[in-house]
Amino acid sequence: MKLFLIKKSALTQEEKKQRSKNRKLLILSGAMLGLSFPPFPFPFQFLMFFALIPFFYVIEKEKTLLELNKSMFLTAFIFCVIGVYWVGSWQSKADPFLMAGGGVLLFFLPSVYMIISTLYYFTRKLFKRKALFLFPLLWVALEHLMAITEFSFPWLTLGQGLSYFTLFIQIADIVGSLGLSLIVIYLNIFIYESILLFKEDRKKSAYWVSMAGVVFGAVIIYGALRISTIKLEGKTIHVGIIQPNIDPWDKWKATGLKPILSNYFELSQRAVNEKVDLLVWPETALPVYLLNGGYSNHVDSIYSFINKNHVFLITGMPHVEFYFDKVDHPEDAKKGIEDDFWYRTYNSVLMFSPYNKNILRYGKMKLVPLGEHTPYVDKIPFLGDLLKWGVGLSGWNFGQDTIVFKMPLMSSNKLNDTLTLAGVVCFESVFPDFIAEFVNRGAQFITVVTNDSWYGKSSGPYQHKEIGVLRAVENRRSVVRCANGGVSCIINPLGITEKETELFKRTYLVGDVKLNSDKTFYTKYPLIIPMISLAFSIWIIGINILIWMKKKFKL
Repeated sequence: MKLFLIKKSALTQEEKKQRSKNRKLLILSGAMLGLSFPPFPFPFQFLMFFALIPFFYVIEKEKTLLELNKSMFLTAFIFCVIGVYWVGSWQSKADPFLMAGGGVLLFFLPSVYMIISTLYYFTRKLFKRKALFLFPLLWVALEHLMAITEFSFPWLTLGQGLSYFTLFIQIADIVGSLGLSLIVIYLNIFIYESILLFKEDRKKSAYWVSMAGVVFGAVIIYGALRISTIKLEGKTIHVGIIQPNIDPWDKWKATGLKPILSNYFELSQRAVNEKVDLLVWPETALPVYLLNGGYSNHVDSIYSFINKNHVFLITGMPHVEFYFDKVDHPEDAKKGIEDDFWYRTYNSVLMFSPYNKNILRYGKMKLVPLGEHTPYVDKIPFLGDLLKWGVGLSGWNFGQDTIVFKMPLMSSNKLNDTLTLAGVVCFESVFPDFIAEFVNRGAQFITVVTNDSWYGKSSGPYQHKEIGVLRAVENRRSVVRCANGGVSCIINPLGITEKETELFKRTYLVGDVKLNSDKTFYTKYPLIIPMISLAFSIWIIGINILIWMKKKFKL
């Protein structure tokens, strides 16, 4: 309890000035972190290499856990406000639950960052000032934790903010985006040490500047080598991306499917006229469970289109599975209205083939907390009724497996080749090691179907698109991104966006997509850096528990 006691005596004038100065420095750190993320253009990303220096200056002087946590919260709060202010949508049509969730996130997420400052406090008790050099491991451990809980939201991973810095991010094919975070924080520390020692010891100051220069230079040289040596020639597939720009709020109203399908078919025909092999429609392209048996005419119209044009179709689509056995049904199945059947619903990707009627399906496995899934609803069921979007998107079931689609290419009724691709949904593209699972299963390129139109012309759609750049580089796979209202694009294995659409424009995009079957070091071993960071953090907790027990029980 002694750690948390607030100083009762009044602050002196000098102490008040120092407190005000510290707050300004913490706000500066948070602002620089936020401004280094898309859509702020390059070279704003250089701010990330200096952003934590004011923060380090403050926390190194703070003695109590309370002071450290307050400093971390302030910096993280400014960072989150700039970085993810858009989550609440804040539009006239926005669902009140979505806006409430966005508001809660802006306070909840900075609180999560206090795990870092808490661990740093206990690390400093063991390693004194050298603890600062272990700080990057604590940060990366939290970034990984934010990707593996029911409240998963690893959006502001520092490495994922560097997408515009093409040279620097190439090393992600070895270290991944979390490895980029580690490098960025160490560069901050090296520069900070140089500044601290500049007046006292110019030689040591120069040493730390040199360390920063060597690390930064090595990463840049590696990037230049990869860009110059990776060949983008070879096998390709001609893809048509359909961006219908349907109002996401109105789509879920009962207005009929015919005008929606007509919109897709018209744009798809334009793409087909440019000889595409594959069409991609966005997330939840139709606001119905298309395969539940009640929409056979619409399914037939889709088959008629793809058969006529000899083209495959990948599309996002709601999907439902029914179970009528009271005993033998999945544990996560929900009861029907009459309690005589059970069902599971998925935010899915479907693949239609022109050569057969075997529709391949993938159910989204990474659901948006409080948007598509209520955390811990299986343990506290009534939360599922309390927390639900007005458009009814908060009750999806979790998908079961990382399915890779196989796409046989035919000509003159002969099999020429079979391609493999991943079809992931929206938020899933934020999870680095998750995407690597699809590539390890043979995916030669990655499709992302999404609908970012909920968030208007905010930072959200642009950030989400740029996150796909990191997935491309980590796995050296092309990323085909199809968004309802944009940004739709084709990203090559170097992380360079070759073609993209404008936001909120009804259009289509056609391009060649590079295929690749080689696996990067990161693809094979995506968890090395996060596991080392997590293991160190757990070790710190364990050692401090043992020390506490020794003092408490006089062992």
